[in-house]
Formats: sequence, structure tokens, C-alpha cells
Amino acid sequence: MNRLYLQIYGVVLAVLLLFALLMAGAFWVFERDSGRANWLQQMQVFAEAVIPPADAPPESLRRFAEAIAEPFEVDLTIYDASGGVVLRLGRKVPAPPAYGGSQWIRRGHGALALALSDGRWIVMDGDRDRGRPIPHLFMAIAMLTVATGVAVYPLVRRLTRRLEVLKEHVEALGDGRLDERVPVEGSDEIAKLADSFNRTADRIERLVADKSRLLANTSHELRTPLARVRMAIELLHDAPRPDLLARIDRDIEELNDLIGELLIASRLEAPEQHYERERVDLLALAAEEAARLEGVVVGGVSRSVDGDPRLLRRLVRNLLENALRHGEIPVEVEVQAGQEPSWVRLVVADRGSGIPESERERIFEPFYRPAGEASAEGGIGLGLALVRQIAERHAGRIRCEARSGGGTRFVLELPATEN
Repeated sequence: MNRLYLQIYGVVLAVLLLFALLMAGAFWVFERDSGRANWLQQMQVFAEAVIPPADAPPESLRRFAEAIAEPFEVDLTIYDASGGVVLRLGRKVPAPPAYGGSQWIRRGHGALALALSDGRWIVMDGDRDRGRPIPHLFMAIAMLTVATGVAVYPLVRRLTRRLEVLKEHVEALGDGRLDERVPVEGSDEIAKLADSFNRTADRIERLVADKSRLLANTSHELRTPLARVRMAIELLHDAPRPDLLARIDRDIEELNDLIGELLIASRLEAPEQHYERERVDLLALAAEEAARLEGVVVGGVSRSVDGDPRLLRRLVRNLLENALRHGEIPVEVEVQAGQEPSWVRLVVADRGSGIPESERERIFEPFYRPAGEASAEGGIGLGLALVRQIAERHAGRIRCEARSGGGTRFVLELPATEN
């Protein structure tokens, strides 16, 4: 049986059959013996009351024996105290065992022996004509097995059919049909497995779409500076021009930044990637990055976080460069204690035109730029996406909100290092 539902079905029937046999055996061994004790006592009292005395005529003893043997269809033998045969009807029934006891049953042969007070024994054996109930017992077990099998089969088949449907959808997903989803039926473990498959398929479809969009956007972003470099090189064939050389340097730097941020983004998406973890003073880090730029004011309290210093430096640098690119100086940076003691907050505020509320989440998407923003002045479109990835990798969060008086505030929250 290589089908799961047949294996489950076979196990159910085998367990049922074993249970029935054990219950029947227990009944045969114990229940019948418990009922025999009272029956033997009653038979002994009855025999003592009606059997003729030992010195009675043989005819009266025969009439007594026939009154018992014929209705019950048994062979009957009466032994005296010394073991001699007093009377026999039918086959000779073996004498009772030598050990004492007022009642005796020879198991497996249907023999019954009753000891009388005067030393005589009445021994009966019903094996001659009376059938045993074993065939009826097996017939009952067979009927119970069939009835249970008929009742259990639809349940087992429905269970395994849902697993087969799930298998078909998994194979479809493996063949590239990323829109494949499994219908969720009920609330049992298989339904939870189907729901888990659907959520996994959603994530795979989203990741593949993101990768495709990233590849398309990257190709577009690479073409622009490469085209400018090619044009500048062609113009340099006529005569050297310092402005073109400077332009080529800027384009090459833009390409270098794009490739670097793409590499960082790909490493952040790898769950098995490990990073250095050490204590980083967020205020000192912000001050170091601000010293490289003009128009950035840093203040606040010194708070430390546990993380990768290179990634955190990239995060702060991208926030500052984004603020300087889109806002007026000065850009204000402040490190604060979070609303909860276990958190630290970094706020970067600019004085630009602000970002509409409908776009405050989308600006964290790779290569997204607000409408009307020029590529040459708007960066490469990966800076804020990297900021969110780095924040989430450090169990933090970042949001964009409006600044009081005009402009934009980026609020970064990270778990603080315990002192």
C-alpha cells in the first residue's frame, strides 16, 4: 500500500480487529468463569437434593441420570467414593482429578464434575453434541470490522484527499505558478498547513516580484550614468575638458554608490548572513557622520545600541544625505531617550517642502521617488530602502512624519543597550 489513505485505513482496521479479539478473549476467560461459580454451586445443591441415596435401587439412579443427561445432551458417569463406576450414560467420562474440591471443570473439553457429600462424583461432558460459540464470536468480530471499515473509509479518504490537493498545489508552485493557492477548509492541522502554504506562497511571489522590479530598476539606473560617461568620453576625443572629466568622476562615483548599496541590500535579504555585534554610541556616530557634511547640527543625549557599526553608519549617512538633498540647511539631528526605557530614538529633521502623507511609506521602497523628482538630483532610490532594512535587521523601526513648521522628520527607534 503506497497510498497514505490506504495505510491509515489498514491501520484503523488492524487496531479494531486486535481490540475485538482481545476483548473477546478476556470475556471468554473471565466473564464465563465468574458466572460458572454460582452455576456450579446451584448444580451441586440441586444434585444433593434429588439424587437417590447410595443404597437406592439401580433403576431409580438411572432414572435420575437420564433426567439430567437427555435434556442437556451430555454424557454422564457416576463414580463411587473409591473411583469405581456406578452408572454410565453414553461415553465414559474420565474420572475427576485426585485432588480435592467440591466442583471441577476441565477446561477446553466441556467436562463438569460435582462432588456429593457421600463421596460420589457426578461427571458430565457436553463435547458430544453441543457446539462452542467460537464461530459466532468470529462472525460478530467480522461484522464489526466491516461496519467500522465502511464508516471510517470516507473520513480517512477525505483527510488524505486534502493532503493530495495540497501536494498538487505545492508541485504547481514548484513549476513556477506563483499565483497558486490552496483552499483552506476547517480549522484542523491540515487547514493550518494550507494557510501556512498560502502565506509562504504570498511571500515567495512578493519576493520574486521585488527581485524582478529591482533588476529592472537597476538596469535603468545603470544606463543613465553609463550613457553620460560614454558621451563625455566621445567629447574628450576632440579636446581635453576639465568639466567633462569632473562629470565623469561624479558619474563613476554614482555607479560605485549604486553597486555598493545593491550589495548591501542583497546581503541584508539573506537570513543566514551574520554581522558583527558591538556597543555603538549613537550620538558619537551621528556626530562623526555630520562632520563629513556641511549644514548638519547634532545634539541630544549619549545612548548606546547593540549592532553592526558599519551598517548603523550607513543608516545614519543615508538619512543625513537624504535630508540635505531634499531640504534646506541646517539639518537637525537629535538623539533622545525613547518613550520606553529600553529604546533609544534618533530624529533627523529637514526644512524642505515635506512629503505627502500618502507617500510616507512608499519612499522606503527600492527605487521609488516622489513625483517630479529628477534622477540626477534625487539620488539612486535605494538609500531609504536600506535604512528600513538595516533598522529591521537591528529589531528597530523607522517612520516618516511631518515636521512642525514645515519639512520632514525621520524617526528611528532602536533597542537600547543595557547598562
